[in-house]
Amino acid sequence: MVRTETVSYRSALRTPGATAFFLASAPARVGVAMAGLGIVWLVHAETGSFGVAGLVTGSFAVAETLVGPQTARLMDRFGQPRVLVPLLCAHAGAIAALVALTLTGAPAVPLMAAGLAAGATIPQFGALSAARWSALLHGRAELTPAFALETISNEAAFLLGPTLAVLTATQVHPAAGTVLAGALVVGAGLAFAALRRTAPVPAPADRTVARGPGPLLTRNFATLLAVNLALGVFFGSMQVSVSAFADVHHAASAAGLLYGLMSAASLLAGLAYGRHRRHTPPAAQLPLILTFLACASLLPLLANSPWQLGLALLLPGAGVAPCIIVSSTLIESVMDRSVLTQAFTWTNSASAAGIAVSAAAVGRLVDGPGGPRAGFIVPFLALTATAALTWSSRHALTTGSTASGQTPSTGSGRPRG
Repeated sequence: MVRTETVSYRSALRTPGATAFFLASAPARVGVAMAGLGIVWLVHAETGSFGVAGLVTGSFAVAETLVGPQTARLMDRFGQPRVLVPLLCAHAGAIAALVALTLTGAPAVPLMAAGLAAGATIPQFGALSAARWSALLHGRAELTPAFALETISNEAAFLLGPTLAVLTATQVHPAAGTVLAGALVVGAGLAFAALRRTAPVPAPADRTVARGPGPLLTRNFATLLAVNLALGVFFGSMQVSVSAFADVHHAASAAGLLYGLMSAASLLAGLAYGRHRRHTPPAAQLPLILTFLACASLLPLLANSPWQLGLALLLPGAGVAPCIIVSSTLIESVMDRSVLTQAFTWTNSASAAGIAVSAAAVGRLVDGPGGPRAGFIVPFLALTATAALTWSSRHALTTGSTASGQTPSTGSGRPRG
């Protein structure tokens, strides 16, 4: 049996400096969630082409995925504030250039270049905030509710952000969504950077992080990357499959509501999970949660109507947030302290890659004879394979967590003064 004890969100937020950086990161996360869709609406409105809009947005996403871990590496080495301020200034310039080029009718290539610049300079605030929680609460019970707050905040941002992007772009001006996204990222990001006391202390120059990615090249980290890749496949597959299912049943407008039900179940499950500290090691919890999530992802295959699909999405939704929380806890516990921001950023990139690849693949599947049901099989296969991987790796993850807990953290266990 899993024994639990209640821990408090309030006690995590009462940690000196925690509430300030958590609240500062919230609007920045909404801006990040708005960015891609805001660019789609801006470019399409001005060029009349979804093809060009897709190229620019794709350029943004590729740069964000590939460059994000490199800027995180600089933050681990030199500290968040020193890197974040010039990065945000560059992002403001890239957004201004993208908007100006689009509104003046520039061709696709300059727009793609501006999209690349904007994606390369957008910070990953979830990773930065998680690294700060780790620096403040490493080894303490409050870390579980702290990571639950992170997960809930990200879920809320990606519920609100796309809606806000479309609303401002359609009701105010085609550029309004992109401009507002940039303003939220830059304004809230500068406020976040100004809170220097809670920033993790930079790794010393003689650490391996200064010379290469050695501390990241571990079996444990590869396993956790696979978990986040599988979660990305789950998200991307579900988005396309749910939309296709709703369209087939002549209820296309209900797709957002159906997906929202799954997100709401995830939010509630995350809130409940974060209130309890489990005495079962996270490495033992992860394969159990993934097995539950894989089995629950079969339920949409049984649905024959939109309301049945809505009910079928509740259980897989309830497994998502706990899986993310446990994965974050394991990253915090098994990774070298000198590469923690990079580790969180790479897992974000793995999830983004899973979404992009699965969305494209499932789009082809649902257009075929199998329809939406063929799309629903993809997350089941990905999660089943990943569950099997975590079952085989649970001993190594447990050992890595124990070793990390017994090894003094280099420079990141105390808040910056």
